[in-house]
Amino acid sequence: MIYGFLSTILFILILPFWLVLGLFKRKLIAGFKEKCGYFESPELKDSIVFYGVSVGEINALENLIKKTKETFSNPIVVCTGTQTGQEIAKKKLEKFVDFITYFPYDFPFCVGHFLNKVNPKVVIVAETELWPNFARLVKNRGIDLMIINGRISDRTYKSYKKLSFFFKPILQNYTKILTQSNKDNEKLISIGANPNTTKVMGNLKFDIAKKDCDIDLGQGRIIIAGSTHSGEDELILPVFERIKKDFLDAKLLVAPRHPERQNAVKKLIEATGLSWGLRSKGDKFDDKEIIMLDTMGELGKAYALCDFAFIGGSFNKTGGHNPLEATIFEKPTISGSCVNNFKDIYALLTQTGASKIVANAEELEEYMRKLLSYSDFYKKCCEDCKTVFAQNQGALGYVINELKNIL
Repeated sequence: MIYGFLSTILFILILPFWLVLGLFKRKLIAGFKEKCGYFESPELKDSIVFYGVSVGEINALENLIKKTKETFSNPIVVCTGTQTGQEIAKKKLEKFVDFITYFPYDFPFCVGHFLNKVNPKVVIVAETELWPNFARLVKNRGIDLMIINGRISDRTYKSYKKLSFFFKPILQNYTKILTQSNKDNEKLISIGANPNTTKVMGNLKFDIAKKDCDIDLGQGRIIIAGSTHSGEDELILPVFERIKKDFLDAKLLVAPRHPERQNAVKKLIEATGLSWGLRSKGDKFDDKEIIMLDTMGELGKAYALCDFAFIGGSFNKTGGHNPLEATIFEKPTISGSCVNNFKDIYALLTQTGASKIVANAEELEEYMRKLLSYSDFYKKCCEDCKTVFAQNQGALGYVINELKNIL
């Protein structure tokens, strides 16, 4: 209650500054009205609410949401925390759910308005988003609250452990906490989660389905540099330039993680002197050596067309991105050494040829050349991708069974 009161006072104090700052950074106030709990919605009763903060979480939830729709008659609501998450949710799920909106700000009156509108029977949160007011108010209303696909990074764990006196009461509000691994399970229990209701479900991301690929990029052996961050394009483009001299049919699809970096990446591509184009203009590898993927929501499909992929966010402190988006298409992946966000997944993939961790540009180039040069080795790596996926699926069914116990 004290936290709720203090957070309300804080909201009132920061609101004017927030709105002014939002005039310059529109992302800060995207969905502002909806996040305050004010939106028009259909009449909902005993709804199943899914929350995925952004694109990655919505992608992981996609098949679970569709399966939930097939299994239960309850109305389904999907919430996101970001504008890009909202766009992807509408693009992928609008036909399968009853309503899509933003998740509320964690202030009591925002949460209250939200709950009154969507009237949930159960709220399902992807990964580990802990909102004190939301968790308390949901429990007070007798609504079941679940974390699924739960994980906690080493860095976050260290911080949460020091503040376990604060997080334990929050975690105790959850009906079920279903984690990706034994390690995640142990971490959350040590912070304060109830050991009787905190269980390992596996990784929902292994239960993704192959996307139908309606993209035509033309001919060539395509290498994807996916979800790249600042500093990684500067690394991979010179590597590709050198590889191109020995493998004339090699092509590179560059997909910057953040749209605001596209202009900077264009300049880097231009500096290579190689022919290049943009996906948004329909350019193809028939007459281009490099294409920048400057469209939204297509990277997951594009992996179907590549020979192998470099997964970005792994040569800096970002912690890497999801390699399974490529693995599901039986495409080997390469990453830098910073993959903390998907440590357990990489631990599985790198036991086989499905994925390779490299320390620097030299090792990256060496391994790329190996995949391009030795067809038997490359085929074995592709087969390993198929095998590791088959061995780790099943989390989706686990969650559906838990929902049956609740509903």
